[in-house]
Amino acid sequence: MTQQPISHTPVVSPHNLAAEAAVIGAILFDNNVYQYIAEILRPADFYAPAHHLLYEVASTLIQTGRVADGVTLREHFEQKEKLTEIGGAKYLVDLLDAAAFGPEVKDYARIIRDLAIRRELIRVGAGIQSQSLTPEDDDNGSTLINKAERALFELAERGSSERGFSTFAEALAESLVTAEAAFKRGGKIAGIPTALRDLDEQLGGFHRSDLLILAGRPSMGKTSLATNIAYNVAAAYKYETQEDGSRKTIDGGIVAFFSLEMSSEQLATRILAERTEISSHDIRQGKLTKADFERLSEATAELQNLPLYIDDTGGISIGELTARARRLRRSEGLDLIVIDYLQLITTNSSNANTNRVQEVTQITTALKALAKDLNVPVMALSQLSRAVEQRDDKRPQLSDLRESGSIEQDADIVMFVFREEYYLSRTEPPGDAGDPNANEKFIKWRERMNQVQGTAEVIVSKQRHGPIGTVKLAFDARVTRFGNLAYDAAKADPFE
Repeated sequence: MTQQPISHTPVVSPHNLAAEAAVIGAILFDNNVYQYIAEILRPADFYAPAHHLLYEVASTLIQTGRVADGVTLREHFEQKEKLTEIGGAKYLVDLLDAAAFGPEVKDYARIIRDLAIRRELIRVGAGIQSQSLTPEDDDNGSTLINKAERALFELAERGSSERGFSTFAEALAESLVTAEAAFKRGGKIAGIPTALRDLDEQLGGFHRSDLLILAGRPSMGKTSLATNIAYNVAAAYKYETQEDGSRKTIDGGIVAFFSLEMSSEQLATRILAERTEISSHDIRQGKLTKADFERLSEATAELQNLPLYIDDTGGISIGELTARARRLRRSEGLDLIVIDYLQLITTNSSNANTNRVQEVTQITTALKALAKDLNVPVMALSQLSRAVEQRDDKRPQLSDLRESGSIEQDADIVMFVFREEYYLSRTEPPGDAGDPNANEKFIKWRERMNQVQGTAEVIVSKQRHGPIGTVKLAFDARVTRFGNLAYDAAKADPFE
């Protein structure tokens, strides 16, 4: 049997020449039209090379205060000896005949942009196929996926409405919306509440587009505090459905938790311990009564629909982290990003001369850009240098941040977790019968221990939008849970 030859039908790129001619003709007829479509279209959006050239030259003339019409364009292209490239002088007359009038010009501009995006999507797809077939030396499968996601996200952003400049009136309106949100919450809280009342009062909640750094020495509880906040935000999540079917967050939020040190199972165990008041050690060891197990089962059922998404990929690169956050926002929505912790993020830098300080600079810059791009707060945990341990006063300060220059510069808020109880418990005076002051030293130590036991401090050392200061919280070391220290006498549990 003779094999039939395969017929290859040429693929025609999406385009609409009539819409392109209508828009350019409208501009030539009335240059004021350009002001309405300049933010929608760019020269590369036009499919016909002649239209590309005409729109580009007309844009330049109008932006420099000159007239762009049939006469000036003909003169321009004659001087450049490119009149034939645009179809000659007759085509300029034809464009005026094809001109659109009225509000439909913007509709035609959107059609042109949409078709340009489709062509770009075809180009991106072809590029992905080509790179997959013949990758560069350093490109593995994961790298290619990240490149593809980045290209698609940029294209998706191009497809969304373009913001550009805002008038001061629009900026004032947005400010009023923020003030209204704070007013409806009883004042003080304009951002996303953490449910830690005193911390919310100090910060006004977590504000969108902010980069927050939460730092501390080991055993201070920074991961626990971050977990508590992530849970509180996710547990308070409420939304309303918009006319287009999308969801608008009205309280709490959808949380992405990048746990680079702990597994998702360990993180879930911590949250279960906090909710059930059963220590995570007992949960892991299986030291449970029947009542304990029933409490765990009930808590699991309650928490399983929590909008808290955990990515426990170790050594994730900043490029991968950014791509996954963007993907989650597009698929599920996103209101808060938590990263534990900053120093475990890697970069894709292939330069052997790049030191860690330069890498951290790249990471913090990228995290700040991510917060602004996605319009969500990003809270990244950070380690502190050992310089803290060399001082009598162990309270951390900005200079204790590892690679502190870029972290301090890029962050909108820098907070430190400090538990005096941790250090004080290790300095208990020895009972020395030969020391007449031993008893007095112990009494003073015991008094101080009583004052700080079960408490923690969050030291706000930098805040672009408000005052710095120290917030005191309750801390239950058994289940690693933070709560409100100053609570009403009628409310006995500071953790509720």
